[in-house]
Amino acid sequence: MSSLASRLATLKHQSGAVHGCTSVAKGRKPEATAVHGCTSVAKGRKPEATAVHGCTSVATAPSPLPESLRRLLGIRSRLQASDHSADRDLPGIEIAPGVRYIEKCYPCDDIPEQLNASFANFGKIPRHRFLHFDTETTGLSGGTGTRAFMIGAADWPEQYLRIRQLYLSTMAGETAMLKHFSGWLQADTVLVSYNGRCYDSPLLANRYRLARMANALAGIRHLDLLFPVRRRFRGVWENCRLATVERQWLGVLREDDLPGSEAPAAWRSYLRGGSAANLRRVIAHNDQDLRSLGALLLRLSQTEELVLSRT
Repeated sequence: MSSLASRLATLKHQSGAVHGCTSVAKGRKPEATAVHGCTSVAKGRKPEATAVHGCTSVATAPSPLPESLRRLLGIRSRLQASDHSADRDLPGIEIAPGVRYIEKCYPCDDIPEQLNASFANFGKIPRHRFLHFDTETTGLSGGTGTRAFMIGAADWPEQYLRIRQLYLSTMAGETAMLKHFSGWLQADTVLVSYNGRCYDSPLLANRYRLARMANALAGIRHLDLLFPVRRRFRGVWENCRLATVERQWLGVLREDDLPGSEAPAAWRSYLRGGSAANLRRVIAHNDQDLRSLGALLLRLSQTEELVLSRT
């Protein structure tokens, strides 16, 4: 009897019948496989329908992930053809692959030959040695993942304020942009910024290091106007942001200004084929920042001279 049972078991194994179900050896392409009385189709086949426990269901594609979940997982959506914009015009000229350059001049007839920066213990400095600078970046948190996609600088070569801007139209242009900015700096340059000592300067130093280049800002004197403004107006104004200084002290009211917090999205959108409209607004925003820096330095210098004349 045991011999007969053994032979039956062997026959069942060879035929693939296990517990009343029919399975097919690996590599075979059956028409169907019986599973507990139900018919399923082998993987890779495209059946009209699949019977599950006596019910018939039609095979469907997996549903797409919700946009909120895609953002949580960091999954980027591919641009569709309709997402590409016809408005791709950018100002300036291309001076290197992926790097564009803009230069503008603003007349200013009453600039003294020397500016008094004693309010920051810098003494009197010839105006042509000052270089105002400001960056537009891919984020406000800093770190190795944050880069400057735009570097703007302003100086006083004659009786006018010259503004020069470098910005990236592709990711590959960063090294060329950093190298070009280095050529604007001399050993006797005095950098002027607004919160640049805590943000812009360290960020650029990091990008130079990652590009395996010497830090062009190292060893250069840096006049950060945020600190003298804070000493003078802390507790007087609601805050000491540059926009507040413009409104309260310089008489500048910006119209159609793109907030700095929206600059990263404007640049990324352009890189992905979107419109250049908001990136042009970023350029205008940076231009106004530089003009305000120049005006603020002049105002602080004039105030210092007035104080000295009264003593």
